[in-house]
Amino acid sequence: MYEKQVAVIGTGFIGPVHVEAVRRLGITVKGVLGSSPEKSNAAAKAMNLEVGYASLADILDDKDIGAVHVASPNKFHFDQVRRSMEAGKHVMCEKPLTTNSRESAELTALAEKYDVVTGVNYNIRYYPLNLEARNRISSAGDIHEISGGYVQDWLLYKDDFNWRVLSGMGGPLRVVGDIGTHWLDLVTFVTGKTVASVMADLYTIHPVRSRPAGPAETFSSDDKNAAEEVEVDTEDGGNILLRFTDGSRGSLRVSQVAAGRKNRLYYELCGAEESLAWDQENPNTLWVGRRGEMNGELIKNPALQSDAANAFTGYPGGHAEGFPDSHKQCFRAFYNAVTGRKSPVSHPSFFEGHKEMLLCEAILKSSDSNSWVDIDYE
Repeated sequence: MYEKQVAVIGTGFIGPVHVEAVRRLGITVKGVLGSSPEKSNAAAKAMNLEVGYASLADILDDKDIGAVHVASPNKFHFDQVRRSMEAGKHVMCEKPLTTNSRESAELTALAEKYDVVTGVNYNIRYYPLNLEARNRISSAGDIHEISGGYVQDWLLYKDDFNWRVLSGMGGPLRVVGDIGTHWLDLVTFVTGKTVASVMADLYTIHPVRSRPAGPAETFSSDDKNAAEEVEVDTEDGGNILLRFTDGSRGSLRVSQVAAGRKNRLYYELCGAEESLAWDQENPNTLWVGRRGEMNGELIKNPALQSDAANAFTGYPGGHAEGFPDSHKQCFRAFYNAVTGRKSPVSHPSFFEGHKEMLLCEAILKSSDSNSWVDIDYE
């Protein structure tokens, strides 16, 4: 595997997920960078890492570090990714790649300029049964309809607060940018389709939220102790109609105010011969629907899967694989590229991250104008 060491930027919910996943590949994570030297040191101690970095410059000056994982709030991605590439570090960035398409286009161009490998963490591709669904698309026949959603409830209440609700931190789209991009990336990856145009209806349940006195972590249920009322300029949910370049149709529902739904991404692909359905909260089952015979379920099992799916399956049949494993497998594909190893499925590129930003901006424009908006990927 990779002989150099790795640094992770971000100490909130997702940063430690990167640390754990990289370590499980047998790659050394040397240190972590938080929003302050104190947070860096505390996180390094908690995860038994060698270094709590005081600044990005300290990471970039560290000759032991060959790759940087950027898992900080969205508004910092552009500068941290750009500087890391300029320093000759390989970069794996959390989604969304940036907060706007101008920045994502620039990073995509820079990724071609510098001799480094870059990627975006669309980990959900790497659940084994999503790779298997991708392999089964040809047997399903022409896919004419794609439906599904990504719904959560962690921002259901007025006093639920996180940096993502503020456009200055996360960008103008919150739910679409945070979880909607995961669904859009996944279904286009599985089906091989490209979204041509969108019609979106976005909504905000809580135009004012209570900001707590202390930091509010993602998915945290700590006491809020609100200190002030803050106007919210990002969406709590939305419904999006999709038209694909081949004429097929789709629909997406996104929400972070769906009571009882903790982290449910689901899709159904309707083809000429069969339908395929998958749910992230039950990730080891792929439903197969047919008209002229019994419906069925494929339970994750390397003995029944394709070679491409098995390349990113860690355990035998009967042994469940989930959220942490999907990150490990996404990073496996990334480090295969870093080390020049062949991989049956390539890792998500900066260009794919840029396409998601163009989609986000079209969705926002559509909702604001109450009209269909075409997407130009040039």
